[in-house]
Amino acid sequence: MKNYTAADVLKIAKRHNNNKRAYLLVNPLQGKHIPTSPNSALEMMKTLGEKISKKYSAANLVIGFAETATAIGAMVAASLNENCIYIQTTRENFDGGNFIEFLEEHSHAPQQKLYAENLCKWIDETPAIIFVDDELSTGKTLRNMIRQFKIEFPNLNGKKLVAASIINRLTAENEKLLELDGIACEYLVKLDEENFDVSAVETAAPQILNFTDVSLKKISFHKINFPQNPRFGVHIHEYIKNLEKIGGEISNLIQNAEKILVLGTEESMLPAIITGKILESNGAKVFTHSTTRSPIGIGNQKNYPIVEGYQLKSFYDAERVTFIYNLDYYDAILIISDTENFQIDAVKNLVAALNIHGGEKIIFVGGNNVQHL
Repeated sequence: MKNYTAADVLKIAKRHNNNKRAYLLVNPLQGKHIPTSPNSALEMMKTLGEKISKKYSAANLVIGFAETATAIGAMVAASLNENCIYIQTTRENFDGGNFIEFLEEHSHAPQQKLYAENLCKWIDETPAIIFVDDELSTGKTLRNMIRQFKIEFPNLNGKKLVAASIINRLTAENEKLLELDGIACEYLVKLDEENFDVSAVETAAPQILNFTDVSLKKISFHKINFPQNPRFGVHIHEYIKNLEKIGGEISNLIQNAEKILVLGTEESMLPAIITGKILESNGAKVFTHSTTRSPIGIGNQKNYPIVEGYQLKSFYDAERVTFIYNLDYYDAILIISDTENFQIDAVKNLVAALNIHGGEKIIFVGGNNVQHL
């Protein structure tokens, strides 16, 4: 099992216009805010999964936190037994259904919810529940969630509860609060809690104006149907197999490209990472990351992780602002989104950002309103 250090998984950025917490921990291997090798991202995620599997191999239920830990949670679940269910929290709105709502209080988008239709059954069938986040700072979000859980599901009592994260920054006091709620902690890297000084970084990611005039003629559109949605719960091993099959089909769309970007959208990170892994295994130089709701300050200081960024329209919600960071030139750019009815202006907005550095080919793979060209 590989040993990770803070230098491997931690860079400090400034949260723009967030009075609740001034800084953001950016993991350069996570495949979220900044481009990284897909195989490097998966290696880190699988390492956490291996650590969890050694202690909690019988766990049948893993819950990942949106949006940054959706891929991490899935790969932790994939390290467990064949019966494991994976479900991720979401900030998206769905018609109908039973959801548990809770707050991630320090976040730019604090409202989260978890689909609860089958949770009672899944809780009954597991001796342990693994909650996965990219970093654990105070544990308050998890405690908020557990309180809601215990109200809705009395059968949670007596189950082993585990908070798994890449980075753990809990103070002894906060760790004790989790212990009092019966929650154990597992992690790859332990850090002391501290407030990071990022006061010198002030620039916001700019908007791209006049993107509605962007031509989409040079983009190749391909429709794809994701058979399962982890927001509603999936049998993780079947889900991963399906993503690998889909990723293989998508990877065939790219020929004769040496440098490739595979870009996910918001809560949908894993399809891009797995497709990128396949392309990387075929010998291409591949990078992956995704659009994000996180507003991060742009800086040019030495070792500052976010050097360029743009405000974008969301693929999922016409009124939502999202962001893309640290773009570059690529021979081919593959955009993979699980939204069923994406916003066409969002595609134009993203393409306008990608065009700033240029690219030989752009391929968009998405949901129901994608046209076949």
